Amino acid sequence: MALELRQQLKLTQQLVMTPQLQQAIKLLQLSRVELEEVVNQELEENPILEETPAEDEVRQPETDASMEVETVSAEESEKTQEVTEADGLAQIDDWQTYLQGFSQGGSASENYNDDEQPSYENLLTPKDTLSDHLMWQLNVCSLSDHDKEIAAVIIGNIDDEGYLAAELNDVIEQSGADLDETERVLSEVQKFDPPGIAARTLQECLSLQMSFLGLKDSLSYQLITDFSKELEERRYSNIAKHCKVSVDDVLEAARFLSTLDPRPGSKYTETDVQYITPDIFVYKMNGDYVVSLNEDGLANLRISSYYSNALSGKKVDSETSEYIQEKMRGAMWLIKSIHQRQRTIFKVTESIVKFQREFFDHGISYLKPLVLRDVADDIEMHESTISRVTTNKYVQTPQGLLELKFFFNSGIGTTGGDSVASESVKNRIKEIIAEENEKKPYSDQKIVNMLHDSGIDIARRTVTKYREMLGIGSSTARKRLF
Repeated sequence: MALELRQQLKLTQQLVMTPQLQQAIKLLQLSRVELEEVVNQELEENPILEETPAEDEVRQPETDASMEVETVSAEESEKTQEVTEADGLAQIDDWQTYLQGFSQGGSASENYNDDEQPSYENLLTPKDTLSDHLMWQLNVCSLSDHDKEIAAVIIGNIDDEGYLAAELNDVIEQSGADLDETERVLSEVQKFDPPGIAARTLQECLSLQMSFLGLKDSLSYQLITDFSKELEERRYSNIAKHCKVSVDDVLEAARFLSTLDPRPGSKYTETDVQYITPDIFVYKMNGDYVVSLNEDGLANLRISSYYSNALSGKKVDSETSEYIQEKMRGAMWLIKSIHQRQRTIFKVTESIVKFQREFFDHGISYLKPLVLRDVADDIEMHESTISRVTTNKYVQTPQGLLELKFFFNSGIGTTGGDSVASESVKNRIKEIIAEENEKKPYSDQKIVNMLHDSGIDIARRTVTKYREMLGIGSSTARKRLF
């Protein structure tokens, strides 16, 4: 078989993702916080980009257009001005005297230099962590140095909820102590504040808190130590029979246990609230809804006039000119991509408002089924673009702050032939459970029947799925006897 070399021409079409196009797609799906970080990074790396300074507001002197205002003569004006200045000087003297009374070390307050004031960061008090709180107690306790080393290892293995996350064998291996020493030091650490700290199980955590309160002889302590499984399964009659007490006494003891803290370390590890800044606003004005972009906090970018003038004046060499042109193309594409992103968010929100007008008027019960294809066809864009735009974007509406993806729901059939949004069904299930009797909660089948009576045709497994998505337990878990 002979081998030969041949040249062949072939014409094909291929979609190439340029770096500029990749950047535009990336900017489109970024959240507002991520977009601000990208813009700030570009401002630092690209000298062609600069932020447009805010225009200084020029205060115009107010003119009195009323001819009915009485004018004051020149002499009266001078007298009034003299009296005002005298009163003002007297008030200043009194104010300085007042401040001098509170000056440190009797020094004059007017001699205090603002530069000597501590910075704002030095005035902030850092929040103590659970580890800091426990280590402070360890440093002031009466344990020996060797025991403190073991206790430090134990504290280092306590998780954010206050439980000992490591096994005793791991603590022994890290500290080099034996089992008896480790258990003895662990019992000392468990006496620290907050009560229940360094417990290995929920049962031990609650029993430590009961011991701290001096209730080791109570029925509640007995429930925790001897009948924890029966208590979890709500077999109160069996507990009452074994303890030879009434069911009411068992319920009262269980009610007290519900007041204890199952996560003693959580108050030291609570994270700060992260506030969401909406990307766009929807206002109702004169019976109609108006969409407005939120431009606050976003840098208004522009091309630096210094570099553009240097490039147009041909005062730079070829290498510098090529560098400026490259950076200028990147800056112009970034500005264009941001503007395109904002316009796309605006158009998508306008389309959502048009489809979900009844929701904005009356609330979640009137939310309609909506898919990406509906909005994509309305504004003549691809579904993938709509998906990227609605990711991590929030809109402030008369119905509250919502994610744009909230408005896209699958439809559930009704007995009348129409369909209702899944979010509306979830909200209805939540309302039904909120109105139930806690001693006799509704089963999932009962909820199905109630929804069917209101015109919503839904299967029991769908109710179970929606209930779990809402974080609501089953009827057995929701049942309350006290």
